[in-house]
Order: sequence, then structure tokens, then C-alpha cells
Amino acid sequence: MTEKLLQYIWQFQHFNAALLTTTENENLRINSPGALNTNQGPDFLDANIKVGDTTWAGNIELHLKSTDWTSHQHSKDKNYNNVILHVVWQDDGNVEASFPVLELQNRVSKILLNRYDEWMNAATFIACEKNIHQVNELAWKSWTDRLLAERLQNKSTIIFDYLKENNNHWEETFWWLLAYNFGIKVNSEAFEKIARSLPVVLLAKHKNQIHQLEALLFGQAGLLDADFNETYPSMLQKEYRFYKNKYKLQRVPAALYFLRMRPANFPSIRLAQLAMLINKSLHLFSVIREATSLKEIKDLLNVTANDYWHYHYIFDEPSTFKAKHLGSQMVNNVLINTIIPIVFAYGVYNREERYKEKALQWMEQITAEKNNITNAYMQLGIQNNNAFDSQALIQLKNEYCNRKRCLECAVGNSLLKSYSQL
Repeated sequence: MTEKLLQYIWQFQHFNAALLTTTENENLRINSPGALNTNQGPDFLDANIKVGDTTWAGNIELHLKSTDWTSHQHSKDKNYNNVILHVVWQDDGNVEASFPVLELQNRVSKILLNRYDEWMNAATFIACEKNIHQVNELAWKSWTDRLLAERLQNKSTIIFDYLKENNNHWEETFWWLLAYNFGIKVNSEAFEKIARSLPVVLLAKHKNQIHQLEALLFGQAGLLDADFNETYPSMLQKEYRFYKNKYKLQRVPAALYFLRMRPANFPSIRLAQLAMLINKSLHLFSVIREATSLKEIKDLLNVTANDYWHYHYIFDEPSTFKAKHLGSQMVNNVLINTIIPIVFAYGVYNREERYKEKALQWMEQITAEKNNITNAYMQLGIQNNNAFDSQALIQLKNEYCNRKRCLECAVGNSLLKSYSQL
């Protein structure tokens, strides 16, 4: 037994409440268990109980043992002056106090306790994987809705931090996020640093010249420092040297990685595609924010690196012809990890529900993600029909299952509630 589990049991009244008596054999009735207090002071506030013929309103404190009241020195803390009931797992001794004590250890289902103990010690993919299918469909749908909203809220917090850095410039924030996304994990931080070194107002001046955009991006990435044999990279090198001096650009102190990576994801290819995306559209965030359909966004992201890259993956090393399209998988990646989160965040920031609703609708229209997490859930019989489901499952695994937050999970709550009645 832990205090956290005891709090959970009390909060949801998962114990036998029939014929309750205090440790002094007084009749006890719980009219309201109170509200869980996450700040300093008693565990539950604004409770209401009846002891004998007297009704009391006040706070409730929980401990594993009754003597914890003394060892925690609550009697010397004025925050505990209005305690009306001491709920304990085990009454292990007399404590001088003006309030009654309720012992719970013989009133809680052993099945609930055993199952929770199994979860906490489970080494499986998720602790409740043998029982997760028992959760009804309505509860599951409600929980996944909340999980996705929670995931997007968390991403919104990161976006708001970016906005503070650039004086609430949404286009700049979107540029940083987009570049980070194009970095494909391994190079994401380096790509963001490149984006931060090239403000959108500077890139706008060169929007119509794809070779100038590439010169700026590749130059800041440190990919134009070699002695080239081919004409194109040599030309980009000259362009970059000119603009580096003109704009007093500071090189980005970050290395780019090519090893153990599919050629299509080489940073050189992703930078070239990023340059073409800038070339294709000005004020990217404004266009995306006001788009009325997901198709509009996909059409915008349907870019192909310029002709040089049809025959190259890196500078000075020719390869067989292959047009370097962004690709549907990468488009969906950008939609899920950059575009939908920033549209949702814009709705939160400006208190406009239509943007939040649009973001959620778009998520439902995107193909489901296939990765180790979603595949494992699918093996347990959990549906993964679209990106909405995928993102909810990722949030569930990373934020709840991995951290054994079963008591805060709707799945865990539903299962433990059923066990409390056995």
C-alpha cells in the first residue's frame, strides 16, 4: 500500500462503505469525501461527514498509519486545524486528537490491491495488457479524445515558449518548428539552429531565387565548405560567401549526420526540399492557418527538390535519376508534428475554437502511424485507424503506461473500479 493508492481509494470511494464506524466505534457516514488537494495542507478539502448524530464540514487527512499524524507534526501546523476525519490504512496506536479515525485495511477488495501490485511490478509492454480489452468502448473513446487534446496542449506549451522568444511572431515560430521537423530526429536540433540563424524576413527577400535559398541554407549548415568539382555547388558556395558577408551571418555550431540513414532522409535532401517549400509559398503559416481542407495543405507540401538533386543525394557525387519528392510519409509527419500542433496552439492562444476543431478534424483524416508503440497496442486488439488514434496511443504509452500512472489513467480507473466491487 502507498499513500497515493490510499488517496485514490478514498477519492473514488473504492471500499466497503456499509456500516462504517470509527476506531472509537461511533457510526460514520460519508456525505462527501472532499476534493483532492494538490497544494500544501490536508489531502482532501471541503468534505462533509456525519459522526453519530453530528454533521461536520471540513478537511480530511490520509496516512498509512495513524501515528503518522504525530511523526509528520501536523498538530503544529495551522493548515491542519480544520481536519474533521483521519483516514488511515492501519490504526497502529492512540493519537491524541480532536477528530475521529477511520481504518480502511479490512474494507478494500484484495483483488484490487493484488491487481494494482501486479501492475506496479509488471515488466510487460503495458501493465494492464491482459485486461485492457475489458474497458467499454465509450470510456475508451472519451479517454483517447482527452489523450490527444493533452498531447496537443503539451505541444502548445512548447510553441508558446517559442513565441516568447520571438515577440509573438507566428511565422517565425512556424519556420523554426518546420525546420526542426525536416531534420528527422537525428538532425532536428541542427535544422532548428539553421532556421533560427535565417529569419523569415531575410528568406522572403530571396524567395523567388531557389539557388539563393539553397545557398543560405546549405551555407549555414556547413555543407558548402569543401572544394567542389561540379559547377552547381561551386556557384552556391560563391552565393553564400557573398550573403554571409552582406548579412553578417554567424555559422551554426552544429554538425549534420548522414550515417545509418536512408538517402531520402539525408540532410542535404531535406534542406533542398525545405528551400523549395519556401520558394513555393510566402507567409506559409498564414496560408496553412486559413486553409479549409487538408488537401490544400497537402498540395502546398507537395514539393520536389530542384533539378540538381534529381541526380544527387550529396554534393559532387552523381547518382541515378530519382526526383526527390517530399513523399506522403514525410508530408504526414509534417502535418502531425508541426502543422496540426501549431494550428491547435493558435486556437488556444486566441481562444478560437474553430482552429482547435479544425486541427482535430485534420488529425482524423491522416493515415494511422505505424511504429513500435502503435503496433504493440494493435497486437492487444486496440484500434489504430488514423493519426488521431496513433497520437493518443503514443501519449498513453509515454505519459501514463511507461510512468505507471495507472491511478491517473481512465483505463486503470475503469479496471480498478470493477475490481473494487469483487
